[in-house]
Parts: sequence; structure tokens; C-alpha cells
Amino acid sequence: MLDISMFREHSDIIRADHDRRGLGHENIDEVIRLDEEWRKARYEVDQLRKSRNEAARGIAEAKKSGDSAAVDKILAEVADIGAKIDELSNLSDEYLAKRDTLRMSIPNILHEEVPIGEDDQKNTLHSMHGEKIELGFEPRNHNDLIEMNGWVDQARGAKVAGSRFYFLQGDLARLEMALQQYGADFLMQRGYTLVQPPLMMNREAYEGVTDLADFETVMYGIEPDKYYLIATSEHPLTAMRMDEVIEPSELPIKLVGVSSCFRREVGAHGLSDRGIWRVHQFTKVEQIVISHPDDSWNHHEDLLTNAVDMWGSLGLHYQVVNICTGDMGTVAARKYDLEAWLPGAGQYKEVVSCSNCTDYQANRLRMRYRTSEGNEAVHTLNSTAIATSRALVAIMEQNQTEDGRVTIPEVLRPYMGGQEFLESLH
Repeated sequence: MLDISMFREHSDIIRADHDRRGLGHENIDEVIRLDEEWRKARYEVDQLRKSRNEAARGIAEAKKSGDSAAVDKILAEVADIGAKIDELSNLSDEYLAKRDTLRMSIPNILHEEVPIGEDDQKNTLHSMHGEKIELGFEPRNHNDLIEMNGWVDQARGAKVAGSRFYFLQGDLARLEMALQQYGADFLMQRGYTLVQPPLMMNREAYEGVTDLADFETVMYGIEPDKYYLIATSEHPLTAMRMDEVIEPSELPIKLVGVSSCFRREVGAHGLSDRGIWRVHQFTKVEQIVISHPDDSWNHHEDLLTNAVDMWGSLGLHYQVVNICTGDMGTVAARKYDLEAWLPGAGQYKEVVSCSNCTDYQANRLRMRYRTSEGNEAVHTLNSTAIATSRALVAIMEQNQTEDGRVTIPEVLRPYMGGQEFLESLH
């Protein structure tokens, strides 16, 4: 969330950002009003406490003089002041809770270069990578390829867990594991520390990294323990340092997380999302950076470079787009998406999301770094490296042969015993 000082000192910046997003100013005005009411209530509580302390000092003097009536009067005054303090303290707590609940819904301040647009159709092309190879035959979509080769058993997955769950098997399962290892190795060679995070988070930690009011609908809750299955390792890895003051010498903190991810994926998504493109459980290799504010935009470009280099090394064709205001969401200040070409689907589809969240998550997580003038919020950044199920789809569709086989990218062959093609189970 935005630091409260932004509302007190720079509300014009927040209002201008809302104008770019096409949002009204009502929530900004309400945060400012509640903050003023909270500060007024706290001031009155402080004044009453001073009055109570002054009155209490008179009790000793009255007792010395033997004036029991004066003692009783002062005690009554102190009790009355105490009741008023309790009432105002409860009111100030109520103002604070309402203020910060609403403040958490106010989106981050966008980078000035974010394109303006109402939805994803207004995202702009940043760069194009690799060659769009003509296969020379009518391409199959990944659903056809997994069915004809027996690599995915969706029917039995649905039987034991429900729709959009599946059994991954044979060489496609081996390729999925190869992608995990390759992605982790790739980033470790660039100075990232490998971390396997918890697969569940409590509500406080989750509220620190995302807008639960919006995101909770796609998450799995664990009852009665009030945990959430993680939707991405970005969330536990970013929350890892919550409530900590980080020494500047530790920055930047660069992590690569490998984990299973769980999403309910509510709603209809079209025929092209059948198969393993949009599923409830998948594995993701994720990049995380916790940085000094002065360096975060350079790190954002580094994260994108890592993703571009990694997907380029797989020999795939894809494009990078700048996400526009209407497609941005609450947390990120700027975001790139990498979209792979799917010949069978006949379209580019998102496989990587690369975001700079500036101090938005850090403010929620109370995550700061030490300075000589006091502690300041760090910046947090994240980017997909490889979401394995989507990478498998891109590899299958771009590397398919006319007879339905799939060529293994060269960089992954050492992880698969040197073989060139995925073997069919049929």
C-alpha cells in the first residue's frame, strides 16, 4: 500500500494516477478524512492522559492534608477521564482500521511510461524475439498433441481431484522436471539464491503481498487453519522478510523460487484453455529481488533480460509487451508480459509477467532497510522465469513435427539423457 505520507503530503500525485487509470477520487478523499479523524482522536487522547496524570498527582497532596472529600472528588475525575480515554481510544482504533483497510485498496503509483488504455487490447509491443517458423503443415494444438501421445491423463485427474487437475506422465513429465532444474540453474548462475518456500501462507502475510479482496477468489483456503495455498512463490519469498529491518549491505537480495502453485481459475476461458494451459496446480520458477529504491528500475530491466535470455535459449518465438493502465492491477507500478507464439492456437499468449512493485508491498509488510536518517521501505520486484505447464505448451506447439512428435530444446537435452524427441506413450 502507499505510505500514509503520500496522502498527507502528495495527494495530488495519487489523484493524477487515478486519473490515468480512469478511477474516481472518492477513496482517496475518504482515506484523508479518516486519517484526519484518527489524528484528532489520538491528540485528544494524549491531552486527556495529561489531564489524568495531573489530577492523579493531586491525590497524594489531598491524602497528606487528610482531605478525604478532595481525594474522592479527584478519584471520580480520574475515573471519568479514564472512561473518556477508553471511548476515544476505541474510536481512534476504528478510524485507523477503516483508514488502512481502504488504503490497501488504493493502487500503486504507475511509472510514467506505462501506456494508457482501458484493457489488454491497449498493451503495446516492447520487443519481438526469435523467428516465427513456418511448420509447413497444419499445426496441432497442445490438446491434440498430449492426447495422441498419452502424456497427460485429464480424465483420471478429474476423477481424483476435479476438472483442471491432471496426471502428467512419461517424457512430458521428465521435460517438466528438466525445465525446473534448467530454470533454477540458469538463475543461480546469475547470482540468485535457490529457495523452496512453504506452500501455505497465513492471512497477514498474504495481505502484505497482494490485494486479497481481488485475489482471494482465485486462491484455495485451508480450513479450519485459515491458511492459503500459494498461487506463486513470489508471495512467500517476498513476505519472507516481513517485519524486518534489512542492513543495506544485504541489498539487493536475489532469490529464485521453485514451487507448486495453486489457483482456482474461476470462470470460462475458452476452448484454447483446455488441456494444461490454465490449470489448478502447476509448477513455477520465479525470480524475486528486494532492492534499494534507487536501484529498482535497473533491477526491473535485469529481470526482463533474464526472462528474455532464458526463453530465447529454449529456441522459442515470443514477444514482450508493455502492460497498460487498464490491465495493470493494484500492486505493480510497471509490468512487462512475455507472450509466446502458439501455432496451434494461432495467437500469442502470456507466459511471463515481470513487475516492479516499488515500495507498495514493503509498506504492507513493514519491510525496511536501515539508513542514518531512519528506516525506509525497500522495493520489491518479481518475474516469472518459467511457468512449466505453459512452457510445455509453447515447446509442444512450436517444436511439433508433422507426425506428432516434439523436438526437445537443445539446452534441455542434457537433463533428459541427451534424447532429441519426446517419446510417445502410445
